This record gives sequence, structure tokens and C-alpha cells, in this order.
Amino acid sequence: MPLSPDHRPDATDALTAALRERILVMDGAMGTMIQHLGFGEADYRGERFADWPSDLRGNNDLLSLTAPDAIRGIHEAYLDAGADLVETNTFNAQRISLADYGMEDLAYELNLASARLARQACDAAMERSPDRPRWVMGALGPTNRTASISPDVNDPGERNVTYDELVQAYLEQARGLVDGGVDLLIVETIFDTLNAKAAIFALETLFDEHGRRWPVVISGTITDASGRTLSGQVTEAFWNSVRHARPVAVGLNCALGAAEMRPYVAELSRVADTFISCYPNAGLPNAFGEYDETPAQMAAVIEEFAEAGLVNLLGGCCGTTPEHVKAIAEAARGKDVRQPPTVSPALRLAGLEPLNVTDESLFVNVGERTNITGSARFRKLIQAEDYPTALGVARQQVEAGAQVIDINMDEGMIDGVAAMDRFVKLVASEPDISRVPVMVDSSKWEVIEAGLKCVQGKPIVNSISMKEGVEPFIQQARLCRRYGAAVVVMAFDEDGQADSLARRRQICRRAYDILTQEVGFPAEDIIFDPNIFAVATGIEEHAAYGTDFIEATRWIKENLPGALVSGGVSNVSFSFRGNNSVREAIHAVFLFHAIRAGMDMGIVNAGALVVYDEIDPELRERIEDVVLNRRPDATERLLEIADRFAGSGAEQEAATEEWRSLPVGERITHALVKGIDEHVEADTEELRAEISARGGAPIEVIEGPLMDGMNVVGDLFGSGRMFLPQVVKSARVMKKAVAYLIPYIEAEKKPGDAERAKGKVVMATVKGDVHDIGKNIVGVVLQCNNYDVVDLGVMVPAQKILDAAKAERADVIGLSGLITPSLDEMVNFASEMERQGFEIPLLIGGATTSRAHTAVKVDGKYHGPVVWVKDASRSVPVVSQLLSDDGRPKLMAEVAADYDAIRTRFAAKQNERPLLPLEQARANRTPVDWSTYRPPRPHLLAQQSKDIWSGQPDTHWHRDATQFIRRFHGYDLDELRRYIDWQPFFNAWEMKGSFPDILNNPASGDAARRLYEDAQVMLDRIAEERWLTANGVIGLFPANAVGEDDIELYAGEHGSEVLTTLRTLRQQGAHRHGVPNRAMADFVAPRESGVRDYVGAFAVTAGLGSTDKVMEFKAALDDYSAILLESLADRLAEAFAERMHERVRREFWGYAPDEQLDNGALIREEYAGIRPAPGYPACPDHTEKETLWRLLEVEQNAGIELTESMAMWPGASVSGWYFSHPQSQYFVVGRLGRDQVEDYAERKGWSLAEAERWLSPNLGYQPED
Repeated sequence: MPLSPDHRPDATDALTAALRERILVMDGAMGTMIQHLGFGEADYRGERFADWPSDLRGNNDLLSLTAPDAIRGIHEAYLDAGADLVETNTFNAQRISLADYGMEDLAYELNLASARLARQACDAAMERSPDRPRWVMGALGPTNRTASISPDVNDPGERNVTYDELVQAYLEQARGLVDGGVDLLIVETIFDTLNAKAAIFALETLFDEHGRRWPVVISGTITDASGRTLSGQVTEAFWNSVRHARPVAVGLNCALGAAEMRPYVAELSRVADTFISCYPNAGLPNAFGEYDETPAQMAAVIEEFAEAGLVNLLGGCCGTTPEHVKAIAEAARGKDVRQPPTVSPALRLAGLEPLNVTDESLFVNVGERTNITGSARFRKLIQAEDYPTALGVARQQVEAGAQVIDINMDEGMIDGVAAMDRFVKLVASEPDISRVPVMVDSSKWEVIEAGLKCVQGKPIVNSISMKEGVEPFIQQARLCRRYGAAVVVMAFDEDGQADSLARRRQICRRAYDILTQEVGFPAEDIIFDPNIFAVATGIEEHAAYGTDFIEATRWIKENLPGALVSGGVSNVSFSFRGNNSVREAIHAVFLFHAIRAGMDMGIVNAGALVVYDEIDPELRERIEDVVLNRRPDATERLLEIADRFAGSGAEQEAATEEWRSLPVGERITHALVKGIDEHVEADTEELRAEISARGGAPIEVIEGPLMDGMNVVGDLFGSGRMFLPQVVKSARVMKKAVAYLIPYIEAEKKPGDAERAKGKVVMATVKGDVHDIGKNIVGVVLQCNNYDVVDLGVMVPAQKILDAAKAERADVIGLSGLITPSLDEMVNFASEMERQGFEIPLLIGGATTSRAHTAVKVDGKYHGPVVWVKDASRSVPVVSQLLSDDGRPKLMAEVAADYDAIRTRFAAKQNERPLLPLEQARANRTPVDWSTYRPPRPHLLAQQSKDIWSGQPDTHWHRDATQFIRRFHGYDLDELRRYIDWQPFFNAWEMKGSFPDILNNPASGDAARRLYEDAQVMLDRIAEERWLTANGVIGLFPANAVGEDDIELYAGEHGSEVLTTLRTLRQQGAHRHGVPNRAMADFVAPRESGVRDYVGAFAVTAGLGSTDKVMEFKAALDDYSAILLESLADRLAEAFAERMHERVRREFWGYAPDEQLDNGALIREEYAGIRPAPGYPACPDHTEKETLWRLLEVEQNAGIELTESMAMWPGASVSGWYFSHPQSQYFVVGRLGRDQVEDYAERKGWSLAEAERWLSPNLGYQPED
């Protein structure tokens, strides 16, 4: 007699313990096995349903009643093949899907019978093998309806199933499964996350009924190469939306084969703090809808999942059989098990894309214009049922920077439930809106629930409170948790709203304790709204409303761990309704102080935020008096001037030019701060004439108004209220003003006139290195702070820098470098400074430099000050202290202590982390089964020598035997533009934050948007006026690994003539068991395998023409445009490399012809194969570029030269190798032992000293002098 569900043992502990010990194996496809049985209509009907009025063939779930032995036999076959878990035959066994057969009333019975069959099979297996537990998974499929997508193309708000219908169907199904004896439940093949959330809601209801929980697995389906579910969510957004189910595992199944599924499994493995499941199809379906991937092929791919530590449960979906499961079980056996990562608590929301609010996040803007109570226009649209136009309001909010949209339908003459339901469903149909999370806002619980039932992502409920007492508060909180929502908690209890600091603290503390201790609500999903009330009302009791909110925020962040703070910002300015200019200024001032106190998010008009520092100073001061309650007459003083700032339209436009009527000195300062250079020469002349009329000298224009303005810029930049692109624009204004004055200054200069700069800095990019964007930015920032900068350019020999420092009587030398050989050049330079008796400070900077390298390698070579400078913002304070009699000793004492600590740690780490002998590292190479793998043959090798591709000017084939090279001249820059990764662009400008979120940052967003807009304008001009030329060359060659770590490239596919040999280096660090010591040669078939493999090479540039244009800009004193062009050339070069790699995968090599990845997926490297670059972590020897240059004749074919330090010129160039093997991956070679360096020197034909010089950054030992 089977146990009742409440008496079956809880499988959670045993299952979790097993998952921590080994990779568990799930079964394979039920449908595939049923198809193999060849059942006809009569088999499906059986005796019981012989007279059923509709056809039943295809109703696989029914076979649990009509052919139970067959279903049990399938379970047994999978268990015998090695499955630890089997799924019940219930994929469509809920009343919604069963209605297609008129069998909805059989739902409970079918699930009960199916669960018992699986239970019987598992119990029998455990009787045969008592030491090996087996588990039954109760399967809940997606249904044949979707709650987020309209079935009617003419009505995007239409749905053919409701949330409540889904909940009831899943609840009925789950009751049958648990009554039949399942150990856990799996919600699988989720193509619409809203369906899954309804299933989770049903399961939580079931658990309440039984007073116990069953383990739950959640398995989504990424439908194609877009990386999204059918309803549009990306992987992390899907996880954020279902993590409230607290699943024992989350994973992916169906739609994709294992190879195609890998990047999404990897992403889920990275973000999910639970176990990971994966059961892909047996490859992709062929033209007949069949699955061709053999057990061995599938297992080979899945084995890599296990080796990479991505998964805890493995199985198969469509097309898989017991043979597949057996191969998977063998592949998984003995592999290290993935341990779920510890993920820091954070508010993790989701629309179609994730929004994670962490301690590092910037302020989150919640768009308020889709709130009936906050927007008269939106209210009228909803009242008129003009939903298409109302959607436009939501779209405008998102485009203006809203990261969440607040939707409120509370209006007496509107059916709030119907309006909320309709509008949220329509939002779901608009990806450009629904990509952001939704805040469901209402004072009526039934309206909130209506909204929650339509949201597939993780929303925010705004709001719940203790207004009606504790019990309703707890009930609503539990329901919010069940719906998978975060909550805004109002500071409101039975006695009313909190209107004092003490009441805010009391209510928030009480609510926090109830939610976290009684309800079990995660603290990070609690967002307090401590009530923003109107200030400047004239009522004395209201005077502290602003500062009370700010202090309550500070208290919440300090005393209620994990909780966040939000509020309706527009409330604070309600006293000035009708005067939008003053209201927006109040919002900016209020947010400035509230954010500093810890406010995380706010409901704002995302398109109407003004920058704090751009508010009129008098207005800002009086608003701050009000907000911070600094003086008793604050309200009266603000009212005195408020009308002056009321106005819009033409008045506002006139106000933008009002600064032209200011005194000329103030105009100069304004132009400098704003970066406006249109009037600078006229204003400079006016100021010079004024000073001259009273007997002053032209230099006083610089020393007075110009430096006053630049001091303002420096202060704003140093305090984080102005950003680097704005500073560079300010410098452009300054340079133009100074250039105008130079002739007048020179005319009046007398012999012996002293220089009046703060100090002189000689700067250069070291010999062999061509990269100077960062150096140029530092130079501009120093000049902005009245330092005289002598920039010697790039590729400057050490002696030339030292000679210039002497000739210019420099106070400081600054060195920059990007490639690793530059590190050695800096060490040599410091030695030369010591030898030649210098005393002045040496500054070290550039992307490849570090504090550690400076401390360990450079500092000991020169007795004078050696200081590493991280970025431009730190250059001014460092130089200022170095040139100060008081500041220099203090700074150098700090630096010395820092360097000593670094050197001590470095020495300790050298001893703590022993290296493996080279022989042992080679024995632990990447395991690749070359007997089953067939390298893809490049399409190029199958083509004739004629050019069969068109569309690019001056392209041709070069053929040597069967090996091909393709050259590209004048590649379409507009095409490359689409492949730009903008994140490094903003990094180069030292703007913190991720793209595109940085464009909406309340602090830096304005500057970021202007920089981005300037970049777009310049990209247009680059293409239209042909400022830059993009050239490239690629080649694909027959290849084999030889020896231990080398790769030979051949002149023909079948011959043995060696074109060249690539030398690779192997990791020697001691790794945990099962982790190989990789070398790039591991990813190429060894010659002795008899398998012919292939390797590619490439070199591309987008920098041809940049030098002349940059010099043109600098001659025009336009550093901003010069740096902008250099940074865009770099981005276009990287985009060129990305685009060529894509074309190689899809066309020229053709091993991924159907790949369809958007730019985000390309940036995340969600593709097969790699393109490592010589000089970078996986192949750190820069001299391998020489091999590549000879192989592709790069200088002749693409116009890219190599410097003596192996830097590429133009600097906006990229080169590297192509590898296609699915196991190929990027890695860090890391430290090298003397034995490998000696071996490498012998293979390269070098002396040991030469090898140590080129591999210096990687040496794991101290070379002999």
C-alpha cells in the first residue's frame, strides 16, 4: 500500500546531500521512447476509452492509464541506464492541455497514476540496489497556452488563459502528483515565465495545504540563439523572476542542443545560488524534425559542462534515449561537483532584462508618468481608453532613463482592476518598455493583485503597510512573496502616517521585524518609503519634513540591514505646483542629499531631472535652506525668488542665453564650466581690453578669470560633480583663450620673466609603445590645474625623455604604457634616472601598469620618488603633493609603507604558491578525445581562387596550395559601428558605471549622454568624411599540435610543408583536482592523432588616417575632439576584430553557419571558439606577433607595422589567432617556472636572458643578474 503524501519521507536532505557529493543524472525523453513503441489510436484508447468521441493518439499522458506497463518499462530502461531521477509521464497532464481531448476532468487521476508508475519503477530499482537512492520527479509542463503573449495579432492585450486558470490547473495536477508519491516537483520547459510563476503560486498553496514542502526544480527554455525565452526574457531575468520559489535546482531544457545551450547554462551557473540542472535535446532537429546527435556526441559536449563546473544535474530532452542517458552518466561519473556560489544579498528585479540593485549601484529612477495620480495627461488617456498613446508615455519614460516604471490606476471614475490588467498586458507586448521591471502601484489590494497576475518578471508592489493592522499586513506580504514581488512598505500604521523622525524609525523597525522574522521576507526585497511630504508649506510643523526623511533614510540604512529606501520625489515640491522650474530644482536638491544619506530609488519624472550643479546658485541655496531646515525664514526667502524662475518654452530658451548678459569675467567662468567655446575669443578680448585699459598685463587674464574658472572646474571634478568629458571640453575653451592671448603676452614679455605655472611635467609613452589616450587625458587634466605639460608623444626612447626633462627643467616625469614590454622599459628608464643622477619624481601610469609592478620592479631601481597613478583624477593631487614641501614627505611615507607591504605580500605569495614542474604540468594537459572529434574544415579551403564574395572594395584571394588568405581594404565603418562595445569607451574617459545604465545615472548621466551623443556625431563624420580607413587580413591554415606545446601550420591540407610554428606556453600553477594546466596547443589536434586540424590568424586596424586628424585637432587646440577620435578609433578596431571573428565562424571557416547573436551576446563571448592575442594572458609572448606578421604579410596586406617592443602601429589595431574547438577557452598562463622558460628559450632559439626579458611579467622566479 503506497504511503500517503504526508507520510512519505522528505527527500530534501538526502537529495541535497547527494547533489553536494556528485553530479546526479536525470532521465531522457519520454515522448521519444513512446514514438519508438509505434502505438496507434487503439493503443491510446485502450478498453476504457474505446468510444471516446475525439481522436486520442498523441495524448501521451493518457498512456499511464491505457498502457501502464509500457510507461513503467520506459522508466525502468532509464533507471537501468544510470538515471538517478525519473520524471512522471505528465508533461501535458493538466486540464488546460487535456481540454484539447475533452479529458480535463481526468487531470487528477492521470497525475496520480503516472506518479505511482514512476514510484513503482524507482522503488524496484532501489530494492535491487539499496545503496543507491532514486527519486521521482513530478513533471509540470508549460501548458499549451501563454499568459504573456497575445494569440491575436490585432490585439496585443488579448490572452487565451488567465493567471487564475493556470494556478487552479497546476494545483490540481500537483495534488495528483504528491498523492501518487513523488519526491520532488519540476516545473519544466518554461517558455513563458508568467506560466511558471502561476505554477509556483500553485505549489506554495499545495505546501500550505499539507503543512510541508517538497523540493522544487525550475527549468526554463531558451528558444533560440537570441538567448531569450519565447516570452522575451534573458537568462538572468528568468532566474530573478523565479528565485522566490527557493528551488533546490534551476536549469534549462529543450529547444537547443547541448552545444547551443552552453552559454546560457554558464550564465545561470554564475548567477544562481542553488544547484543547476541541464537536459538539452539530442542536438538540433534535422529537416524531418528528427534528432541526429548520437549518445557519444552528446556526452562529449555535456562532459565539458561537468569539467567546467557548470552543472549538478544532467539529463536529456527531445530525441534522447536510455543510450544517451547511459553515455551522459558515464561522462559525469567522477567529475568534480559544482558547489552553488555565495551570492551577495541584493534586490534582484526583472523585466525582460535583470535589474540588480547592489551596494555599488547608482540611484534607481522609477518613472512616475504612468501614474494616474501624478500625470494629468496619462489620466485622461486611460479615461478615454486610449491605451496606444498611454503606452507611448511609458516608452518615453524608459527612453528618458527610467529603470522601473510605476503604474497606478487609482481614480474614482476608472475600473482600476480592469485598467491595470489591460495596461500591464499591453506593456508586456512592447519589448522596449517591458525590458524594465514594473512597480504595481495602488492603494487597493485588488488592483495590485490584478497587476501582479500579468507580470512575468519580478516586480515591486507599491505598497503595503500596517494601516489596517498587523494581520492584513502579514497576509498581503505573504501573498506578495508568493507572487514573487518585492514590496514598498509605507511608514504607516494603525495610528496614521509617520510624520516625525521618531515615528518613522518606530514604524519601519516594527515592519522590518514582522516581515523578516514572522513572514520570512528577504530583507533585500523590502523597500521602505518613510514618507516624503511637501516642504515650504508655510506651516511650522512641516519645516522638518525634508530633513526628517533624509535622517530616517540614514537610520534605516544603518539599522535595518539589507532594506532599501524609496519615495515619491514629486511630493516634496507640491507647494510649488505650476512652477515646474522650481519644482525640478527642489527635486534635484532633495535627491542630492537623500542619495548621500542612502536613498536607493525614487519615483521621479525621468525626463525632467536637472543636474544639481546647474541650478542657479541663489535658487539652490534657498532650496537647501528649506529642504535641510537651516533657517526659520527659509520658506519666505524661497517664495521671494520663485517667480523669477517660473517659465517655460520661449522663456526657458531665452534663459539659456541669459549668461551672455553677465559680466565678462563670469561669462568666462560659465563658458569654462559648460565647455562652450563659441564666444571665448570675443570674451577674452573684452577682458584683455578692460585689464589693459587699467594698466594691467595680458597674463592677468589667465591668472585671474581663466584660472578662477578652471579652479571651479577642478573643484567640481575632484568632488565627483563634473566628469572627465566635461573637463576635456573645459580645457578646449581654456586653450583657445590662452592661444588668443599668447601674441599679446609674448609682445610684452621682458627678459627674466618667471614662469607662473604650478610646475612642469614632461610626459611620454615609452619606447616601442604607441598607446597614448590615457596619457593625453592626464595631460589635459594637469593643464586644467595650471601645470605646464610637455607631451613628447609616443614611442619615445628613454634618453630623449631624460634630455627633454633636463632641457625643460621639469619638476616631474610621467611615463605611460599599455603593452607588457613597456613594463620592462619603465624598469630600464628608472635605472637610467638613477645612473644619470636625477632627483625629480617619476610617475608611472597606463593600462598594463599596476601598483604591485611599480613596487616590486620599478621602485628599487631609482632612489627618488616613484609613484603609480591609477587614473587622471588622481594625477593632480599626487603631483600637487610631490611639488609641495609639506606634502611630499607625507605622501612618500605613505607610498613607502604601501610598497613595503606589497613587496612582503608578493614574496609570501611566491613561496605559498609553488609551481608544478613542467613535465607534471604537461601531463595534466586539457583532456580532449581526438578519436571522436572531427575538426571543421574551413569553407575557404573548399573554394576556388576566384573572389566569390562581394561588397568590399579591393578584396582578393591569395592562394598558396590549398591555404588561403583574405585581405580587406576600406572596410565599411558603418557596419563596424554596430559592433562597438561602449563599456571600454566610457572606461577610457574614466566614467564609472556600466553601459547603457551610465546614460541614466543621476550624477553622471548628463555628462555620459553628451559624450555618447558627441561620439555618435563624430562617428557620422568619420564615415562620411573618411577620416579613418579600416584594413584587415585573415588566414586559415591546416595545422597540428607537435611536441608538447607547439603548433605547426602547413602549406597544404595533405602535405607536410611547414609554413611556420606557433610557440605556446603552459600554465604551471598547482590546480585543484580535475582542472587542467592549459596551453593553447591543447585545442589543436596532435599530429600523431592522424586528424588534420586548422588554425586561423588575423590582424585588423581602424586607425589608418587617425594621426593626421588628431594632429589637426590639436593644432586647433581641440584636445577633446582629438581624444574622442583616438578612443573611437580604438573601439572601431575592436569592433572590426569582433565582426571578422563572427564572419569567420559563420562564413570563412563556417563552423557556426547558423549563429545569430546580438551585439551584447558577442561582447559576452557567447559563441564557440576564441581569438587570443599575442601578448595577452593566454599567450603572453608579444614576439609571436612576428610569426603572425610573416604568415599573413600584415604590413603589406593591411598597413599595420610592428614596433621594436611589438606594439602595433597604428595603435587602433588588433591581432590574434583563431581556434574553433568547442573546448577552447581563454585562460591566464600566469607564473612560469625556470624549467619552462629554459625550454621555451630553446624552442624559440633564444638565450635564457632574452626569454626572461620578453616573459618578464610572467616569471615565477627571480632571474640571475
